[in-house]
Amino acid sequence: MLHKVCFMFLMCLSAVAADKPNILFIMSDDHTSQAVGVYGSRLAKLNPTPTLDALAKEGVIMKNAFCTNAICTPSRASIMTGQYAHVNGVYDLGGNLTKDKQYLAIEMKKAGYDTAMIGKWHLKMEPNFDYYKVLPGQGKYHNPIFKEKGKGPWNKNIVKMEGHSSDCITESTLEWFKTKRDKSKPFFLMHHYKAPHDMFENAKRYDSYLEDVEIPEPSNLWNQPKFGSIATRGHNNELHKFIGTSIGRRHVYRNYTKNNGPWIKPEGVEDMTDIQAKRAAYQLYLKRYLRCVKGVDDNLAKLFAFMKKEGVYDNTLIIYTGDQGFMLGEHDYMDKRWMYEETIRMPFIVRYPKSIKAGTVSDAIIENVDFAPFMLDYAGIKIPDYMQGKSFRSIIETGKEPESWKKAAYYRYWMHLAHHWNPGHFGVRTKHFKLIFYYGVDRKENGKFQTPPAWEFYDLRKDPQENVNQYDNPEYKSVINELKAELKKTRENIKDTDAGFPHIQAVVDEFWDYSEEDRAKAIELSKKALENGLANRKPKKK
Repeated sequence: MLHKVCFMFLMCLSAVAADKPNILFIMSDDHTSQAVGVYGSRLAKLNPTPTLDALAKEGVIMKNAFCTNAICTPSRASIMTGQYAHVNGVYDLGGNLTKDKQYLAIEMKKAGYDTAMIGKWHLKMEPNFDYYKVLPGQGKYHNPIFKEKGKGPWNKNIVKMEGHSSDCITESTLEWFKTKRDKSKPFFLMHHYKAPHDMFENAKRYDSYLEDVEIPEPSNLWNQPKFGSIATRGHNNELHKFIGTSIGRRHVYRNYTKNNGPWIKPEGVEDMTDIQAKRAAYQLYLKRYLRCVKGVDDNLAKLFAFMKKEGVYDNTLIIYTGDQGFMLGEHDYMDKRWMYEETIRMPFIVRYPKSIKAGTVSDAIIENVDFAPFMLDYAGIKIPDYMQGKSFRSIIETGKEPESWKKAAYYRYWMHLAHHWNPGHFGVRTKHFKLIFYYGVDRKENGKFQTPPAWEFYDLRKDPQENVNQYDNPEYKSVINELKAELKKTRENIKDTDAGFPHIQAVVDEFWDYSEEDRAKAIELSKKALENGLANRKPKKK
């Protein structure tokens, strides 16, 4: 009788597993859409991602997937919680996510999934998964160490591996598939690469990759007199040397040519003109970045080949994304954090042949707070009320966008002047327009380095590269007013009202209308930023 009961129980488990797809969520750090072939950027002709391109052709490409905060830890927290930063409490790189707030993993367990997290975690606290093997903190590119479940207490757990991190992470995932996965259950696996995060250390076998290739430059790598605002350039460009890490020598402390910077400088750069140095830095920057991308793509080919051999490839919802976008020289910027297109857009590719038609392309706006509800929907789980995101499953399966679906993405960067010297800002992005408000103060009320508030508005239909700030163009007055109303409504709906940060709300209230008086005060704040020592401010290391 007992044997019969056990047999029936196992049969029920098998039936449940058969009804639910496996879910594989792959994420690379700082892998921007410009460096994914199917997104058709200037780099597509270099064929940087043949494996991902093949995956995309068999599924769906989301053209308008955006992060709500383009920095690693907050983006990962939003994916794990389905919540914006002001709700989950992870505003910046110092944030963490305790086990009881790792909602995506918790809900997947409840649904009967075997859960695993392998690779870059970056949320500091112990992962709440059935199995984990994660890099501590940022992790090392070469000969990385991991924290692995079952190998000792979280704070003392050290597992060493030899090789490049991308190879080690793939090897660890394959080992989980072979020896640790519970095959009586569907699996939910988060497979996260450290690459291509700076400092762009590729595996040695890629040292010659693209060596003799001239990487195409973005047209806005050079002069753009109508781009930005007093918030990003200062009055009469007086802050231009201190806002946003540059490729060339523009930023006096943070640029890719400096011999005392954290990056590898171009050989002989000290004897180059500014133009020569910028060109050399761009080539080095892109080649090192793309070599790391190549390592990720090749490792995915290995992973997918194994899944096909095991017979789980077609029954797995495969998702590929980056934790945010990344600047690859556009506007003479590197890194992320900005609300500009290159950093807020995330590549987002999904393959699941049982319900997603091959070759689908969608321009529906989705945010990373929507990722968890989307995956829970496929797992047959009712979306919890505490999640702010919504599932977009019906959109990718039908190709139709409901009338009620969101019309704008909300963005907020909180780390005012940290590391790469980006001002604090927020805004909305619709399919056609973008409105950004730079409030320029720190969340922790450090007013010394307040930068001038300003608005930026871009018409993405006519100016997809965001080269011309049209905020003062009277032709767009009504559109801008509509977007300001949308921005205010969105902030109220998601409860990002700065009630807990009255010093920020005071700036928002004062400069919302941006009158001539406000503009005059912004000029004074620009001068004051220099007088208070912005030019001598020691850059934070990252």
